[in-house]
Amino acid sequence: MLRRTFLGAAAALALMPAVATAQSATNKTFYWISHGSPTDPVWTYFLQGAEKFAADTGVKVNTSFHSNDVPSHQEAIRAAIAAGANGICTTSPGPGTLVDVVNEANRANIPVINFNTKDPAPAWRAYVGVDLKVVGRTWAQYLVDHKLVKKGDFVWMPLEVPGAGYGEEESAGADEVFKPLGITWEIQDASYDQAEAINRMTDYVTANRKKINAVIGLGDLVTGSVKRVWDQAGIAKGEIPVVGWGNSLDTTSEVSEGYVNAGMWQDPLATSYMCLSALMSEASGIPINFDIITGALYEADKAPFYAKIMGGK
Repeated sequence: MLRRTFLGAAAALALMPAVATAQSATNKTFYWISHGSPTDPVWTYFLQGAEKFAADTGVKVNTSFHSNDVPSHQEAIRAAIAAGANGICTTSPGPGTLVDVVNEANRANIPVINFNTKDPAPAWRAYVGVDLKVVGRTWAQYLVDHKLVKKGDFVWMPLEVPGAGYGEEESAGADEVFKPLGITWEIQDASYDQAEAINRMTDYVTANRKKINAVIGLGDLVTGSVKRVWDQAGIAKGEIPVVGWGNSLDTTSEVSEGYVNAGMWQDPLATSYMCLSALMSEASGIPINFDIITGALYEADKAPFYAKIMGGK
């Protein structure tokens, strides 16, 4: 009897830190703020990661999308500061656009972690996401290593958001591989609307087919539109090598079918989950002074694995 009582007390003591942690977690409120659009498929996956974190931990996570509206995005961060947030995970709507509001959060001792696309200007506590220049180099090196491009070739790079900083970084990374080999390239402004992107991409490939040796899709929407564009333009799958982003079921299907050679998985769910986890560490007095880099390039053999993560078959 005494032995059983002793074990029960020990078990209760062992559980106390976990109970205390759970109770303290439920008293925390984090803000997850995105520059993206709620209609963009990849942002659905980022959001699911945030929702999963909230469900697992009991932390309240307030989420919002701002569709590349910089003033609205800045105001959302200021609202989080005014509400006494325990931490903020946010993307950057453009290089340097959040310097002032991040400084305001730091003065209020509210940790802010950047995710998705790195912006070196603000004083973040950390960054979680892909290194865009590395991504660009990886795409270019894939094309070179698999002998899909050679000296003097031309690479078409459709971009879903005209003037987007991520496209500039990705193409700059690719150029580090292409320039020494004399491979040229051009960014084409497609559109954030898929129907319009398909029309613009079809017009471009039809007008420039003879000079295009490969394609790098600078965005999930454009890479996920390749099959539709090829079908409209009368181009056979595999006729033009394609690499690019692979965070959509459209692209995993294209990779499986041979329209796209390789897609880059950004780890959107894990990125959100890890960003919020890092905030939990910061809010508990354990500083995160390092970046967490995500991303993996996959071919047809891995496409079903990533499709399953996104809810496909």
